Amino acid sequence: MHGYHLRRLADVPVGDRQVVIDLRVRRLVCPTRGCPRQTFREQVHSVAERYARRTPGLAAMIGDFGVMLAGRAGQAALSRLAVTVSRMTVLRLLMARPIAAQPVPEVLSVDDFALRRGHRYATLLIDAVTHRRIDVLPDRKAATVAAWLREHPGVQIVCRDGSAAYAEGIRQGAPGAVQVSDRWHLWRGLAAAVEKTVTAHSRCWHTGPPRQTGAREERTRQRHAAVHTLLNQGVGLLECARRLGWGLNTVKRYARAATAEDLQRPPQYRSTLVDPYRDHLRRRLSEQGDVPVTHLLAEIRELGYPGSATLLVRYLNQGRADPERTVPSPRRLVSWITRRPEDLAGHQRRHLDDLTASCAQMTALTTRVREFAAILTQRRGKDLDAWITAVQADDLPALHSFVHGLRKDLPAVVAGLTLPYSNGPMEGTNTKVKLIKRQMYGRAGFALLRQRILLS
Repeated sequence: MHGYHLRRLADVPVGDRQVVIDLRVRRLVCPTRGCPRQTFREQVHSVAERYARRTPGLAAMIGDFGVMLAGRAGQAALSRLAVTVSRMTVLRLLMARPIAAQPVPEVLSVDDFALRRGHRYATLLIDAVTHRRIDVLPDRKAATVAAWLREHPGVQIVCRDGSAAYAEGIRQGAPGAVQVSDRWHLWRGLAAAVEKTVTAHSRCWHTGPPRQTGAREERTRQRHAAVHTLLNQGVGLLECARRLGWGLNTVKRYARAATAEDLQRPPQYRSTLVDPYRDHLRRRLSEQGDVPVTHLLAEIRELGYPGSATLLVRYLNQGRADPERTVPSPRRLVSWITRRPEDLAGHQRRHLDDLTASCAQMTALTTRVREFAAILTQRRGKDLDAWITAVQADDLPALHSFVHGLRKDLPAVVAGLTLPYSNGPMEGTNTKVKLIKRQMYGRAGFALLRQRILLS
């Protein structure tokens, strides 16, 4: 022993008070001739690492805050716990953390996320079964994905969206892997084709008997006319809001609508005790428009109505028993067509049947959507060819374009409609990645973002 050396180490605080360890270590002499280090200090690895000014416990704590909050936020949170460090120290300890090597999964999920929306994107890889984050790639090019798959052999199934770049990268890097197209993206593509078809045939289903204008509809017409009168005079949106005394978003909503009818929406009501007798009420009102409410009440009570007269009066005042119905917007009609029939209310189901029955193309569209939904939910990918053939025989150009896209990626689509795997876990991971990215306000580099994604 040559002497002693005193080391001062910061430790995990106790009771919001800083803790400092004064560690006295020995300085030893090496008796070997020609040794480059004639004297050296002994190391106490359970208390301090070489050249460190903090204990391993405090360093791990700072690193945890770096993973959760990054630099400035981590520094601010640590200061509340009596740990005084700079944001660069937090980031340095975060970047010094090793990333454990992950085994290559048999089922891989691939998707992109924006580093800068519309300009730069990165690729996220996770295990589709255990949802473990495997790696983050700096771009979404096919060559990058192919290179990663070559370096990590063993992937048997890859879940992806409809990206052609990912399809080519998987084909090059893992030619034996089965590509699975995500079912959510398939349904989304079908819904877009349905909306185009509904809009193209709006003249078929949007016509109907004239409806009496209520107070709300009349007020909507007046407001729409007032906004467009000012706009035609060259008045700006902000000035319109000031003159009319309305909110700017309200003025924008009226300005975007070409006609007042575009702003009409069917009201949303909850089910009541009167619903089972709606057809009887509508028939009676269509036969005799001025029938007294007391007569209607007596008639439905004979049919088993257990409710009160007040409930019936409110029901009639809301117009829920009127023979005429408000025509839904194209987007709402699309939601009715793409929803499970059993999830629709009775009056919505009847309204949908009436609207689609007025047009042969709309009837065929509804049938094809429900057939595809059965194939998707029941994993009947083998029936896809027959469904595509049936669609091509219909007069539905928008669905023809959708089918053309399916044929270009048919093996992956059939696998997506057959196998139980999907990109669903990836969407949840992407949401968490967006939180991490926005915590850093877009100022951090890719290396730091990758470190936080894989460690969090």
